[in-house]
Amino acid sequence: MPKYHGHTGSRRTKNLRRTLSKLMGYLGRYKLLLALVVILLVISAGCSVSSSFLLKPLINNYIIPGDFSGLARMLAVMALVYITGAATSYAYARIMVHISQNTVARLREDLFAAMQRLPLKYFDTHTHGDLMSRYTNDIENVSDALNNSFASLISCFLTFVGTVGMMLSLSPQLTLISFGTMAVMLLVVKTIGGQSRRYFVRQQQAVGAVNGYIEEMIEGQKVIKVFNHEEAAKAGFREKNEAYRQAGIRAQIYSGIMMPIMGNLNYINYAITCCVGGMMAIRSGDLGGLAAFLNYTRQVSQPISQISQQINVLLSAAAGAERIFEVMEESPEVDEGRVTLVRQNEHQWAWKHPDGTLTPLRGDVRFDHVVFGYDESRTILHDISLYAKPGQKIAFVGSTGAGKTTITSLINRFYELQSGSITYDGIDVRDIEKASLRRSLGVVLQDTHLFTGTVAENIRYGRPEATDEEVRAAARLAGADAFIRHLPQGYDTVLSGDGGSLSQGERQLLNIARAACADPPVLILDEATSSIDTRTEKIIERGMDSLMEGRTVFVIAHRLSTVRNSKAILVLEQGQIIERGDHAELLDQHGRYYQLYTGLAQLD
Repeated sequence: MPKYHGHTGSRRTKNLRRTLSKLMGYLGRYKLLLALVVILLVISAGCSVSSSFLLKPLINNYIIPGDFSGLARMLAVMALVYITGAATSYAYARIMVHISQNTVARLREDLFAAMQRLPLKYFDTHTHGDLMSRYTNDIENVSDALNNSFASLISCFLTFVGTVGMMLSLSPQLTLISFGTMAVMLLVVKTIGGQSRRYFVRQQQAVGAVNGYIEEMIEGQKVIKVFNHEEAAKAGFREKNEAYRQAGIRAQIYSGIMMPIMGNLNYINYAITCCVGGMMAIRSGDLGGLAAFLNYTRQVSQPISQISQQINVLLSAAAGAERIFEVMEESPEVDEGRVTLVRQNEHQWAWKHPDGTLTPLRGDVRFDHVVFGYDESRTILHDISLYAKPGQKIAFVGSTGAGKTTITSLINRFYELQSGSITYDGIDVRDIEKASLRRSLGVVLQDTHLFTGTVAENIRYGRPEATDEEVRAAARLAGADAFIRHLPQGYDTVLSGDGGSLSQGERQLLNIARAACADPPVLILDEATSSIDTRTEKIIERGMDSLMEGRTVFVIAHRLSTVRNSKAILVLEQGQIIERGDHAELLDQHGRYYQLYTGLAQLD
């Protein structure tokens, strides 16, 4: 089983300010609500700060003189202040939940839309688990930060500024003592926060690696058990899990030590302020001022502590946001096509040129000296030239890795050529809009994939407007109607888990029916019958012949019996066409095709 290579190593983080700026761009859609949140935060912070200042007149003017009626009025005022603060806190929290959930929903939509625009090459080089972690771990971290941290940071800042202002008004001397301790706190936040940010990034990368490995192992359970690969799989998981554990430990250590350090520094500050302030209060007699100041001393460290705590959440969110924006900023699939495809009637298609003229679609496909490699260091196809005239059936045979599937992928423009050209009805495929190009090509892949939904919906996937009768006709054409009618709800049977309740052959029959329903002028059959037994293959052979009638067809097959009636058979080895001709001509040559057909050589 291939070893999974995840992104577990350290990488340099992008500019934090740039990442936060992009997030603020999403929040900017709610300017009015955010302005209301800020107003509510100011009121909430003002209530929090003023409630402590009221201790001074409460003690000096009412408790010490023994004015109980005045004390009652003062307590009522304080109660009103606390109730107002609680109400505004509840209001801005509710508004922020609304803003954050809408923002995250938009972020998730944009991420999914960006992925749909990416070329297949991107998905070839990134594991599904790592991509899924962008939607789960990374988006959830951003959601947590927007739900709580954004408003909390503003609130803490306003409270801190208001508290310092009150402290200065009560006692500049004691405020200077508190500032000394706060300077140490800020230094701690800066030092530990920087380390925390680095390890949270590593933790996010490790999560993606673990998710990717787990998904790969779950999908490959049958292969793992067939080859007794359980111990090796567990060893691979231990390696990924250990990297995740170490990254998590370091991230949580720096996150966890922040609060204890800040708490102890706060206690030291409070003790010093009590001693010095007590002596000053004895001389001045301002016990109310001392009580208010001591309350502010405890209160002033809370915003710093909360900021330090929220910084960890923000750093984790920033690390996740970086990974999300990485995908969004990937270069999308290039499409400069100007020629589009239109359906003139039920079975007639035409190319619509930029000047509005229509050219009937015929299905003539030609390769002219095509050279291609998935990367520049390794060429897969070497100077490939071939043609398929309208209505012809062209077959590709050869060893695994010879380049057969690559040729059909180039017709779809899943990848771009290094040199040469491919024309479709004389039009360079690069001049055809990709959506139109792919709409005209029906593809049945070797690897079947069914979506969650009914049998009818899966067959209708390539042509949503198809009627129920057209769906049934396509199933009959592919030879799938018989087994579908024996399902519990027939065509309304709901499939899930990639059609796990069906046999491999039945799933492939549905894939063939899907292509038949799309009614494309060109068909590409990539090992379309490889998963179907010989008896089932005979059943659908007549239907496939009807399906291929009048269409240009490209067939990739290991079973050479399925390509004998092809107009031309191309034998590929190591990305080159070494033989071409029909079945009889190739047998007469006594070359590679003859060896494959007579069993003197086996396909790799």
